[in-house]
Amino acid sequence: MKAWGLLLTIALGAGMGHAQDYLNCKLAPGWEQSEAKRQYAADNLYDYKDGGAEGYLIYGFVRMEGVTCKSGEDTLAIDVSEMNDADSAYGMFAANRDPSLPIAKIGMGGQVQRQSASFAKGKYYVELVVTAVNPDRDYGTTLLALMTGMKEKLEGRDTAPDALDWFPKEDLVSTRLAPESVLGLRLLRRGYLAKYKQGQAFIVQETSPETAADVLKKLRDHFDGSSAKVVGDEAFQAKVQYLDGICIFRKGRYLAGYANAPDAAQAASLAARLAARIP
Repeated sequence: MKAWGLLLTIALGAGMGHAQDYLNCKLAPGWEQSEAKRQYAADNLYDYKDGGAEGYLIYGFVRMEGVTCKSGEDTLAIDVSEMNDADSAYGMFAANRDPSLPIAKIGMGGQVQRQSASFAKGKYYVELVVTAVNPDRDYGTTLLALMTGMKEKLEGRDTAPDALDWFPKEDLVSTRLAPESVLGLRLLRRGYLAKYKQGQAFIVQETSPETAADVLKKLRDHFDGSSAKVVGDEAFQAKVQYLDGICIFRKGRYLAGYANAPDAAQAASLAARLAARIP
């Protein structure tokens, strides 16, 4: 038994060592580790992020590992946050990226700037920040090389969440994960939002068709004057303050719909178009 316990301990230690290979300053040529690696959990993230910790916790933050690297007088902070799942990791990336800049094809999505970069892969959200003596120095190439090396050492999916492809692309402005209360409705606990030039669409995944049907019924009962619509498996339309004409439907275990459309008929039409794209 002792021998088996020793082997198990060694195996776990090796696994942890492999898991932390991505926290390696040498993945960025010319950089060396300058401080001990850091670790934070949900209960002490405030010690590191101070006022920004809540923005992590709301997306299902589990833990963070990080390291500081140095090249000459410049420093590079590498922080890897483990989230509850891949949707949460992508949600963190989408919430913090610059919407005016393109998304790089790194992991589920990445973005590189002159002295900072970020990407998500699997349940991991990665942030890289350079503090340079020369604020105009461009470290974009270095950061891209580091991201590429780290991506290969992190496990998990490397394509964007499927739901993002289900939103029609015409007149699409942006997409993001709403970590809670989609459209301000508490019954829609978490889901993707797509902003269009006119209106917005959403997709929420429930655990089963039955739970989705139950939530849809509660939503319909909540709104006065709702009327049934033929969209997906079942649907209704209502006039809701701040959301204008809204059409919500269920398709399997998904709840989705369209809000803030110019008129009720258009909301139902756009919802039907979205329903046709959800498998």
